[in-house]
Amino acid sequence: MPQNVLIIGAVAAGPKAACRLKRLEPDARVTLIDRDEHISYGGCGIPYFISGDVSDARELQSTSFHMVRDEAFFRRAKGVQVRSRTEALAIDRVARTVRIRDLVTGVEEALPYDQLVLATGSRPNRLPVPGADLPGVFTVSNLGEAIKIKERIAAGQVNRAVVIGAGAIGLEMVEAMADLWGIDTAVVEVRDQVLPGLVSPAISRMVLAHLAEKGVQEVYLGETVLRIEGDSQAERVVTDRRELDADLVIMAVGVRPNGELAKSAGLDVSDSGAVLVNSRLQTSDPRIWAGGDCVLGPNLVTGRPGFFPSGALANRHGRIIGTNLAGGGDEFKGMAGSFVLKCFERAVAAAGLSLARAKAEGFDAFSTLVIQADRAHFYPGQELMVLELVVDRASGRMLGLQGFSPSGDALCARINAAAVLLGQGAHARDLGQVELAYAPPFSAAVDVLHAAGFAAENILAKKSRMVDPEEFLEQFNGGDGDTGFICLDVRGPENAAPFVARYPDRWVNIPQEQLMERLGEVPRDTELVLVCNSGARSYEAQITLDHHGLSATRNLMGGIMALKKMGTRLTD
Repeated sequence: MPQNVLIIGAVAAGPKAACRLKRLEPDARVTLIDRDEHISYGGCGIPYFISGDVSDARELQSTSFHMVRDEAFFRRAKGVQVRSRTEALAIDRVARTVRIRDLVTGVEEALPYDQLVLATGSRPNRLPVPGADLPGVFTVSNLGEAIKIKERIAAGQVNRAVVIGAGAIGLEMVEAMADLWGIDTAVVEVRDQVLPGLVSPAISRMVLAHLAEKGVQEVYLGETVLRIEGDSQAERVVTDRRELDADLVIMAVGVRPNGELAKSAGLDVSDSGAVLVNSRLQTSDPRIWAGGDCVLGPNLVTGRPGFFPSGALANRHGRIIGTNLAGGGDEFKGMAGSFVLKCFERAVAAAGLSLARAKAEGFDAFSTLVIQADRAHFYPGQELMVLELVVDRASGRMLGLQGFSPSGDALCARINAAAVLLGQGAHARDLGQVELAYAPPFSAAVDVLHAAGFAAENILAKKSRMVDPEEFLEQFNGGDGDTGFICLDVRGPENAAPFVARYPDRWVNIPQEQLMERLGEVPRDTELVLVCNSGARSYEAQITLDHHGLSATRNLMGGIMALKKMGTRLTD
């Protein structure tokens, strides 16, 4: 007899599980239940719908062959029944029924199931501050809310917006409003950097500098929102330091798993409310499965359960659940936590742990930052790519990789390769030896990914001693001008001259290729910070100086190019 499967949640994991099961068991009776009127849409595309890059909301619901994934589509093309605008109220695990309510008619009924899938997703956080529920305050929670935001903007009702939260969603919304619509947009972030927890301070400052280049000048870090004020709708955001006028407020302060239905049914959930599942995505009740943003999953780097909301991950979960509903034995191995973000004309991407996160997880970690062309240096159109590799000092194991580049596709390729290696517990030396396709229009013979691995190997072997750009700037600009070190610039005289002129007591120029014959000119009684454009020639200089007994040196990671990308100018 065909099995009867109910699936609660019809955005990503739910529809994928339903369609996979129907391919394996065409006779199965499958019903999708969702409280929203919009189903099976690409939620990660919402910022691009608001910006106008995606002109019609239906495009987010469309297949690659331009069919809208609505109730009729699932019924006719997939053999799946959909009940939208229907809320799941409670699960009776003994009777194997789900009590539902039609949100249009108010009628309640109990639907039986043989197997049940929870794909209830996550919900956006709202700050517990006065005014959070005023009209004009939005979260980017679903397609319906996105349509309301865009309607306000298109109607000319928004001249000034405030985005609360400078994570990935917050920055995507900043671009959506500032780029195409030209809305004056301010950002407030309680942490001390943009993309907190996701990227390093150095890459964060590069993102911040690019935001400023694109006209987003008001980014207020380390500020706490106290309240949102307005009469009939939001009119201003008040922080602990300032007041910001606003016609529209976007709260982008994270999400939490929707596990309440599971918890009320007596299923095992985490302290955060996420549904706990095994490797087959089975809950503590073997007839109930769960996937997508409502569950925890093993982090491949830490080995501990983690929460990582992602549309791509939800689709992977859905396929596994669909296979296992049909009697299969698929397992979810875990995630490296990879992401990519478009920020105006730059891409930011990462996989695994940032340095701060690695240290918080208990690793004795360090990072190394490299900057190199994303293809052969002699090929037209090459762009500089920044990569920062995080490594465990004790084992040499890779813990994370993050990057910043004008070439998003090229950056994604490197991060994706690293994500695979992270899942395998690879060593830094493995990154230096990984096989990559090579042709000058696409990469360099010694790729920037290899360079990151080589740099980490040199640190592990104690052949390289580095100073990161943030620490360098703090020391160089601090105090009364006595940094405690002298910068030895090993570039050519034309590049070094402005720095020597500006800082005659703290900046010395000896080109790297002349260093051995001019050793007598090297300052001896102080620490040296070695400087070049990228950190490569200054590493060579460090080797030379070590060989001659001058070991009180540190090499500036990423060189002058890193400082420039961070928006820092040491000379006029």
